[in-house]
Amino acid sequence: MKTIGLIGGLSWESTTEYYRIINQEVNRRLGGKHSARIRLYSFDFDEIDKFNKADNLKGVYYRFSEEALILEKTGVDVLLLCANTAHMFAEEIRKSIKIPLIHIAEETGKTIRQKGIKKVALLGTQFTMEGEFIKGKLESEFGLEIQVPDLPSRKKISEIIYEELVAGKFLDSSKRFFIDVIKSFHDIEGVILGCTELPLIIKPSDTALPLFNTTEIHALAAVDFVTK
Repeated sequence: MKTIGLIGGLSWESTTEYYRIINQEVNRRLGGKHSARIRLYSFDFDEIDKFNKADNLKGVYYRFSEEALILEKTGVDVLLLCANTAHMFAEEIRKSIKIPLIHIAEETGKTIRQKGIKKVALLGTQFTMEGEFIKGKLESEFGLEIQVPDLPSRKKISEIIYEELVAGKFLDSSKRFFIDVIKSFHDIEGVILGCTELPLIIKPSDTALPLFNTTEIHALAAVDFVTK
């Protein structure tokens, strides 16, 4: 079996979901006592948070790139960045390594297209909702119509992610806020949980709309790669 390289700790709360989903799915497909071959680098998120607060995205990119190259040298066959926001560096990292990098937006776009829908809302960090590395790719490569919340909501969503979810705090008040944001959209056919912590607080039972869990989509794409 091929080996998966994970860059996680962004936060460890969602990285544990990657580890669980990948191993459970490998066992489901292969049976017996099979589990996945994984090499994981897990960041101390405080390091990344300090870069973010200092508006030092170059520092963040350098650290991601450094760990990607180290994982490649250990012999992994494929690389995953275990966070949507980290994909602002995905194309540059792809250029620096020789192994495949499975892009979370590409896999999410494929999944949405398979469902035959086009108009979807995107929730995530402010970087993700306002940048082009997820939204732009979904629009240009998959022909999707992406909507994001208004600016005050984007700021509050990002605050909840960084101040609560990455610390393992899942408050009922925050859950209700997310549900209200989803209800505020008009004429959408689904919702992208475009932060790997969001599926920890927003569940399919919270809305009648289809939810696209990017953590699960990304993790299952890694299983497809190593078991085909």
